[in-house]
Amino acid sequence: MGALASLFAGEKKNKVDIFLDFEKAEPGDSEKELHGEVAKILSKSEEVLDRLFNFKGCDEFIRKAITTPGPDSEQAAWDAILPAVSILQEFYEFGTEIEKIYPKLIKSLFGGTSPNDNLKGQQALAKQLADVIDFALRFDDAKMVNPAIQNDFSYYRRSLAKMKMTNRAGDIKIKDELANRMSLFFAYPTPMMKVLTDTTVEFLNNPSSGVPKDQVVKGFALMANVCTDMVENHKFDNAKTNMFCLRAATGSIVLVDHIDDLGAFHKKSEINIRTTITQLKTFTDANTDGLLNALRFTTKHLNDPDTPANIKNLLA
Repeated sequence: MGALASLFAGEKKNKVDIFLDFEKAEPGDSEKELHGEVAKILSKSEEVLDRLFNFKGCDEFIRKAITTPGPDSEQAAWDAILPAVSILQEFYEFGTEIEKIYPKLIKSLFGGTSPNDNLKGQQALAKQLADVIDFALRFDDAKMVNPAIQNDFSYYRRSLAKMKMTNRAGDIKIKDELANRMSLFFAYPTPMMKVLTDTTVEFLNNPSSGVPKDQVVKGFALMANVCTDMVENHKFDNAKTNMFCLRAATGSIVLVDHIDDLGAFHKKSEINIRTTITQLKTFTDANTDGLLNALRFTTKHLNDPDTPANIKNLLA
């Protein structure tokens, strides 16, 4: 621990002077309309996660249909796979709902003249942005350790044409075009964070968004620093709230790394990156391996020549 701490002793921090009260934030008058829109979508997030955590898949039926092929085993697998794929459709459609509402949060929080003032003055919306990031990282963690998701959908796509040809498909809801889009979604190891990174890039590439890229970079960098600072300085007693802050910080770093030309890890980065890593590595109230892996494997610039060697070593 001493060696780890010494690596951070010389870090020159970007000063943090914001406290976001994630446990008690309530929307002000200017936030209420957007807050209500986002809340309506986020109200389904725990149910989505619960269905994901409990997704068992149809391995037994698929295995039997492959090892002892025939009308009976194939029909049994098909009958089992349809409700499973309907659940996967719910996951995909929730991702599209997030994709639609998320840019509104970016514009409200990082538009205008000062992301600093916006975060301070719109704490309920800042909490919802953190909620979206928190959900994405939790979803992706669970998806990555459940191969049944990819296996079930792959079997569904392979069987779709055959079942249509033999008139055994029944009333198919997920046809070729939707199946192709869902396949692309689930093929990615971290589909929900990809939704956020792709949507952020698309938002910034749209001239009508009206928000400069450097504002969004600064906004997410500030979000990462504030959330890390609140954990480092023990602003919350609740371990779940601290873990929530660490997820928000990690996701914000991933987003900066995808939208800033130099990424999140270079020497002049506005993110207190080493402080975040040390908080992730020393946090004992929950497992942070998934967050460290998010920094290792879902960022673009970690292995760039401009990334300091000690940062690479910490995440090696």
